[in-house]
Amino acid sequence: MVLKERKVVVTGVGLITPVGTGKEKAWNNIINGVCGIGPLTRFSDPLMPVRIAGEVADFDPLQYISVKDVKKMDRFIHFAVGAADMAIEDAALKITSENANRVGVLIGSGIGGLPAIESYCKAYMENGYKKVSPFFIPMLIINLAAGNVSIRCGAKGPNSSVATACATGSHAIGDAYKIIQRGDADAMIAGGTESVITPLAVGGFAIMKALSRRNDEPHRASRPFDLNRDGFVVSEGAGIVVLEELEHALNRGARIYAEVVGYGMTGDAYHITAPSIDGDGAYRCMAIALNDGNVSPEEVDYINAHGTSTKFNDELETIAIKKLFKEHAYKLAVSSTKSMTGHLLGAAGGVESIFCALALHYGIIPPTINLDTPDPECDLDYVAHKARKVDINFALCNSFGFGGTNACILFKRFNQT
Repeated sequence: MVLKERKVVVTGVGLITPVGTGKEKAWNNIINGVCGIGPLTRFSDPLMPVRIAGEVADFDPLQYISVKDVKKMDRFIHFAVGAADMAIEDAALKITSENANRVGVLIGSGIGGLPAIESYCKAYMENGYKKVSPFFIPMLIINLAAGNVSIRCGAKGPNSSVATACATGSHAIGDAYKIIQRGDADAMIAGGTESVITPLAVGGFAIMKALSRRNDEPHRASRPFDLNRDGFVVSEGAGIVVLEELEHALNRGARIYAEVVGYGMTGDAYHITAPSIDGDGAYRCMAIALNDGNVSPEEVDYINAHGTSTKFNDELETIAIKKLFKEHAYKLAVSSTKSMTGHLLGAAGGVESIFCALALHYGIIPPTINLDTPDPECDLDYVAHKARKVDINFALCNSFGFGGTNACILFKRFNQT
């Protein structure tokens, strides 16, 4: 017996980002080229060469979580709970005893509860183990983001987590898409969350020389594809979506942002932090996503690039795009919203997948700001400075992480016929 292919759509989004909390504020700022990067306020170290970050300034966990429970969770879990609540409300999805077994949660984080680790390590070293919170372990474990969301909303379907560095959010959404497609759930709450603007995380990235040191101009520090880029900017936040099987969404009258039609994942097998020198992993990942969606390269209109503002990523991602799309590479639009948000690490793919879905829904391609002097090696149409209002049919979200892990999600504009 041949089963009818199950289509999957995006019906709800939840955003917590340096450019704003909530869909309306974040999307408005993104399409208007507003940068969310500023001076680092979370800690002070006069010897630290990096003093900028993409901090979330307008999120109050007490709007979503009780005072008692806030103390039991690290900040990345606060973000996950808040963004998931937003996405569920945006989707108008009601989880009841009748459908709970068919609604799942798949939320990941690249690093997890590092702030709790740093804090309680200090407490232990200074005053002994009795100063460690009994909630310390649940604060830091990555899958407790998904666990807390499922407990709060009553979702009893597939429950899992992903930890694939900067590809986490996209892997979570892509894996959730496949769970629905194969019939194991009718709806999934999926995405990525991260909050590690801490001395160890910033110091660790800084000592690798991965971060921008443009401390006097934080709003100009993240500059993907620009000749004068000098590294990425550490940021925090969460991007969570509600994915649904199409008929399930239509039967309840849900508003649909976009359809998910393809998913690719590959490994570079090359280096612990650098992408493969010929862009092979990214090339194969994009190709797999297109093949999964039965979409030709010429049909793709927009790519939300990984675009980190590092020399190797930007050049090698450009090489991979040109290798796959050939002459069409110069006809499609490519932009990096990290130019405004900075790099949300494990949350990046979740946030950027939402930007892809909204670009399709509203017919607006976000810009790449700070692209003042294009790198000659990066010679595609990166939608410099200003958003572009144009209807697009297919959008690809690229996410690549340390360890050579790659994820690409292909979205399609939804047309109800």
